[in-house]
Amino acid sequence: MSTVAVTRDRPGLGRPETAALVKKAVLAALRAENISVSCRVDVLLTDDEGIHAINLEHRGVDAPTDVLSFPLNELTPGAFDPEGCETDYDAGEILLGDMVIDIPRCEVQGEEYGHGFRREVSYLAVHSTLHLLGYDHLDEGPQKRQMRAREEDVMEILGI
Repeated sequence: MSTVAVTRDRPGLGRPETAALVKKAVLAALRAENISVSCRVDVLLTDDEGIHAINLEHRGVDAPTDVLSFPLNELTPGAFDPEGCETDYDAGEILLGDMVIDIPRCEVQGEEYGHGFRREVSYLAVHSTLHLLGYDHLDEGPQKRQMRAREEDVMEILGI
């Protein structure tokens, strides 16, 4: 069974169900990608200030964003190969990487887009998981279409 470790950078951040929604979304994305080995994803729930500082430190971007992904492996989208991945041999898990989600931004975007917090935080967790698995959307071409299609597939599996 895969591990999704969710922490908050300050007590009381988000809703009581936030961690469960994130875990469910990450695990659904892993299942949709047919990943049957045990993996680990670490998730930090933060706010605009926290994600802004991380974005500046790690990417040189002086602005907040909704989600950040820090993959530990260079993977090919749709072709997961555990042999080429970082592994925690003591725990018996493939280490996929870290994600950071801006919870207040989820609230705002969920309202702006008219689909609510539950869908927004789930979508961002799916989106970030796909990044950890090698998907990207830097161009408007086939990579972006492939990633968007996988996001939609996972959100449908989640029933959201």
